[in-house]
Amino acid sequence: MVKTIVASFDGYPAARKVARALMEDGYMSRDIGIVASDAAGDYRVAGALEPPDKSPAATGALTGGVMGGAAGLAATFLALSIPGIGPIVAAGPVFAMLGGAGAGAVAGGLIGALTEAGVSGEHANYYAETVRRGGALVTVKVDESRADRATEIMRQNGAIDLDERVLRWREGGWNGWNPSARPYTAEEAERERRLYGAHADPLSGLPVTSDPEGDNRRDSTIRR
Repeated sequence: MVKTIVASFDGYPAARKVARALMEDGYMSRDIGIVASDAAGDYRVAGALEPPDKSPAATGALTGGVMGGAAGLAATFLALSIPGIGPIVAAGPVFAMLGGAGAGAVAGGLIGALTEAGVSGEHANYYAETVRRGGALVTVKVDESRADRATEIMRQNGAIDLDERVLRWREGGWNGWNPSARPYTAEEAERERRLYGAHADPLSGLPVTSDPEGDNRRDSTIRR
């Protein structure tokens, strides 16, 4: 049975690192996806996104080179601005689920793409919040026999412990996903990363495994 494993990371560089690690371990590039905040505009090209006061539709694509050398992951990266999340770049299966470079992004589009991939609505909201705060997601479609190995690779490359992170968000006053919330600026995202020590412990955090049949079982490393 094919599963989709999803993990949160504290930014595009970390997501790129784990995507490369997955490919080096034999996972197919076509099965790996990235969705990352581009609050600082580091991965856009001129004209790739409309100004914030215009339509949130995708208006361009990015080459793998512009994305900082993620060659092999995808021929192009989609540039979008999603209400409640802000500017993002995406590639791989999530790219397709978001509709391709010519389609507009609507509020909840990322959440819808994740739930279609088998992620629970609750956790899809958490993942969307990760991106709103300047983070990134990596997804990988795997056969069940290779799910544990993919989980291990993600963990070893800095996947966020989502339960612990959500708890800390709530302690800071977060009350749940709000599609009307203002996306983080690049400066706020960097403060968030430093607050949680994102640069200090590359082995911290556990990814989440989603099962399209909705059978969610918890063990010490993954949810299925």
